[in-house]
Amino acid sequence: MIVEPLAAKDPRDLPGPLLTELTALYASNHAFQQLSGDFPDPDDIRPEQVAAALADELAEPTAEVLLARSGGRLVGIAVTLGRHPDPADPDPWLGLLMVHAEEHRAGHGRRLAGHVEDRFRAAGRAGLKLAVLENNPRALAFWTSLGYAETARRPDLAHGRACVVMRKPLREGPA
Repeated sequence: MIVEPLAAKDPRDLPGPLLTELTALYASNHAFQQLSGDFPDPDDIRPEQVAAALADELAEPTAEVLLARSGGRLVGIAVTLGRHPDPADPDPWLGLLMVHAEEHRAGHGRRLAGHVEDRFRAAGRAGLKLAVLENNPRALAFWTSLGYAETARRPDLAHGRACVVMRKPLREGPA
C-alpha cells in the first residue's frame, strides 16, 4: 500500500480523474453514508459534494488528507488533525478513515490506520483519538480490535451526532 498526502491545497481544484476516484470511494460506503448523514442523498453522492467535504476538512489548519493506493487503485482515505480544536486536548485525531467497500476485509483499513499511527508516533505524539458514531457497531468493533478504548461519549463538533470517543496510546508509559 502506498499512502500519500493529498497534494491539492483546495480540493475543488482536484484533477477530474482523482475526484472521480474519491467520489466512487465515498459512494461505495452506502451504509456509512446513511448512518453519518454527511451527504444529502447517500444514493447520489456527487464530485462537487466530495470536493466540498474535503475542503471543509482541510479548513482546519493542522488537517491532512492521506490517500491510500494498492495496485494503483485508490482503496482508502484518512483525514487527520494534528491538533483538536479544543486546546485542552493534546492528542491528534483521526477524523475519517474510509476504505472502498469493494476492498473491505482485505486489511487496507488496518494498514492505513497503522500508517497514521506510525506518522504520529514518529512525531513524538503520545496518543491518537477518534470518534465513532454510536450507531455504527461495525466501526466500534474495528477500532476496538486495533487497540482503541472508549474514553468518553459526546456529540461530535460538526453535527451533534452521538459518538464514542476512543483513544490509543502511541508510546509506552504515562499518557
